[in-house]
Amino acid sequence: MSELQLLVTMVIVFVVMLLIKIPVAYALGLSSLVIFYIMGIPFTSAINSMYNSVNSFPLLAIPLFMLLAQLMTAGGITERLFKISDAFVGHISGGLGQVNVFISLLFGHLSGSAQADAAGIGSMIVPMMKKAGYPVGFTVAITACSSTLGVILPPSVLMIVYGAMSGTSIAALFVAGFVPGFLVCFTQMGYTYYMARKYNWPRGERSTWAQRAVAVKNGLPVIILPFIIIGGTSSGMFTATESAAIACMFAIILIFVVYRSFNIWDIPKIIVATAQDFSLTMFALASAGITGWLVAFLGAPQMIATWILGITDSYLGVYLLLIMFLLIVGTTLSPITVIIIFMPIIQQLGASVNINDVHLGIVVILTLSLGLVTPPYGSCLMIVSQIGGIPITRAFISVIPIILIVLGIILLGVIFPELFLFLPRLVVPMAFPS
Repeated sequence: MSELQLLVTMVIVFVVMLLIKIPVAYALGLSSLVIFYIMGIPFTSAINSMYNSVNSFPLLAIPLFMLLAQLMTAGGITERLFKISDAFVGHISGGLGQVNVFISLLFGHLSGSAQADAAGIGSMIVPMMKKAGYPVGFTVAITACSSTLGVILPPSVLMIVYGAMSGTSIAALFVAGFVPGFLVCFTQMGYTYYMARKYNWPRGERSTWAQRAVAVKNGLPVIILPFIIIGGTSSGMFTATESAAIACMFAIILIFVVYRSFNIWDIPKIIVATAQDFSLTMFALASAGITGWLVAFLGAPQMIATWILGITDSYLGVYLLLIMFLLIVGTTLSPITVIIIFMPIIQQLGASVNINDVHLGIVVILTLSLGLVTPPYGSCLMIVSQIGGIPITRAFISVIPIILIVLGIILLGVIFPELFLFLPRLVVPMAFPS
């Protein structure tokens, strides 16, 4: 069989496995093993690929940031973030919707995970918005979409994986996430304001500056944490993995010494929950590692790059086709899986039209973040839909306008690359060799 026939066979086997409800991580590994068998490649090569895909020091940051998210939620830190958000934006039209987005901005700077935001923030604010009279479709949509800030803003787990797989500076990716992250946040708040004015949704009372000062004072140690993470990584004082460990230690001191809001006997539960979540992520990484190796071995990056460059060889044309490709695959695969499998293709296309590595990374991450709110994968939309008690298809209708807004930001960044690059060039100049 030719390389193309083998690739098509792998895709068909993978799709069939998905249709019979085999989990994606298993389907990826098993469909790849079928090709290994057809080609006569020893299965020990698959084991080596699995090991190599997870044998990376930067990836150690992922369980540590997962632990950080668990500690924050269990230690009541999320409630302090809510009070800060409510004090500053709760009085704007669509008050709770504004708080919903703003708290995701703050939480995203701490957890690095969209799913943690969707579950932690969603379980708290969705019932509040429903009780206040907000339409459940909009409530679920804005909660799910704002949760994606967790992977756009540093310390994003996706940025860590992308940097580890591609060799791109993780510190530069962290800093590059600020501009698009804040653009996504403020446009979502603007959309909430528009909908609230149109349908006369409620808003809260305006807090006095004294009340805001109290909220900030109570949550100040939490607000400092992102500056420790970003400041340390961008200055080169420590790596992303070391920053995650320092952040966890800081959070432990907060909840046990400063706030005293946590029972020490709950620590084993937190560790077990983190281990369970991380084991699923690591198995998906390992399975995707087999598929990624096979995709590269069969020459798929060259095939796809040749096909796309046969259509257009312009910067804008290649970028748009790549974004369309990522939007499609992102509906069925997790962003981490997409990055590992298709990294050779992404890099090949980027190099073909001289796209900066950091810019390519941030656009890829922004595009894949939309896969978290688009069925059938849409893990964030699925989590919040369950909390809101509505079908995911109904929620998706309310998500569409917000997706279009984010696509507009992505296209703006593609057309004007320096919009995303000026800050990392300024803060992490060593990532941009002349």
